Amino acid sequence: MKELVEKINALCDAIKEDIVKDGNKAAQARVRKATLELEKLGKEYRKASIAAAKE
Repeated sequence: MKELVEKINALCDAIKEDIVKDGNKAAQARVRKATLELEKLGKEYRKASIAAAKE
């Protein structure tokens, strides 16, 4: 689960870097793509945390 948290943090950092590039269409596309990936990682984290709580 630690690995998953690291991926989420890295993705959030990448989003933060691109979101300040206002007017840059490529950066906007990267942010949209990264938010979709963040959603997937969030679902994985939720599954992992529920599994860890059951143990």
